[in-house]
Amino acid sequence: MESISMYGAYAAQSVKSQLEYRASALFQIVGQFLINIIEFTALWTLFDRFGNLNGWTLPEAAFCYGLVGTIFGAADFFSRGFDMAGNLIRTGEFDRFLLRPRSLVLQMFGYEVTLRRFGRMGQGLLILIWALSQLQLDWTVGKILLLLYTIPCGMVFFISLIIIQASLSVKSVQSLEFMNVLTYGGVQTAQYPLSVYTDFFRRFFTFVVPLGCVTYYPSLIILGKTDSLMDWIGFGWFSPVAGPFFFLLALWLFRRSLRWYMSTGS
Repeated sequence: MESISMYGAYAAQSVKSQLEYRASALFQIVGQFLINIIEFTALWTLFDRFGNLNGWTLPEAAFCYGLVGTIFGAADFFSRGFDMAGNLIRTGEFDRFLLRPRSLVLQMFGYEVTLRRFGRMGQGLLILIWALSQLQLDWTVGKILLLLYTIPCGMVFFISLIIIQASLSVKSVQSLEFMNVLTYGGVQTAQYPLSVYTDFFRRFFTFVVPLGCVTYYPSLIILGKTDSLMDWIGFGWFSPVAGPFFFLLALWLFRRSLRWYMSTGS
């Protein structure tokens, strides 16, 4: 409870500092929203030209797009501290985190609650709601619960990728741009159904980096579709738990990486 209270204090201070310039904060949120809306037009243009993509209609693909947009926007909202780890280590500010008598992970999560990420999250949620309004889905209690727990599981998965990037920064003393292939590149990948990619690509994002487990396979259950790679219908029901397991692995890796930490000074 003390940790939760401390995180709330960190978050409150972060929000307060960003709201010192409210117009700037508002424009940043709106800017993020508009940028991502423009990205969606590429998906809309593709389906307007070809009608469907490997058996997927625009509302079905928009469901995947909106789901991953909502998930990643929420993950990016909470993980700014880990995303900035390279800069913190390079400038020596990371030493201050280590010297404080508080959990390092808690401090990293509370470093900044990024308000502008509401723009991306809001855009994803808007697309998701539109897709649901266009689809005639047979909703059950199970499917509603699946959607509700897929979102937090997906959040911790994307946070895990950013934590892994921070872990590698401890050794490299800078952010490694190739990790963006899995974070931002993973978002771009999940915006389309995995069935449109090659089998190697789909297996990689299922069994190595379980991106599909927290976005694509639950979507198949909700939309009533199947996939030849994992034709077992029960897989999509429990596949989102790969997110929390991946999160625990990322935290373990982050703590292990601190053994190689050497301060850069000030």
